[in-house]
Amino acid sequence: MRLLRTRGFMLVLGALGCAARPEEPGALVQARKLMRGAESQSGNLILRCDPPEAEVALDGVTQGVCSDFQGTPRGLQVGEGLHQIEVRLEGHWPYTTYLEPQGARTTLNVRLQSKAGPAP
Repeated sequence: MRLLRTRGFMLVLGALGCAARPEEPGALVQARKLMRGAESQSGNLILRCDPPEAEVALDGVTQGVCSDFQGTPRGLQVGEGLHQIEVRLEGHWPYTTYLEPQGARTTLNVRLQSKAGPAP
């Protein structure tokens, strides 16, 4: 290895070996773990229903009516995993589907059929 001095600068010439990556501070390692855990796959479900007063159930638990979850001001918050979504209204055939959120907003358009007409 050689040192060269020129005009107030010092240059080090020579072969450099591979340096190991410096170890991160413990707090930074812990913060990275927490951030990975916070990357949730929950989602926000926007419901557009006809009729809008149809009842919405998430995994068998009534959440409200479709007009409550039209996206303004909010949608239906759906946690991680596979969920059953049911839209129902007396005098209509119920609509059931399954949703596994991918961490994004999803829109579901539902048109319930009257029981007076032909079954879907």
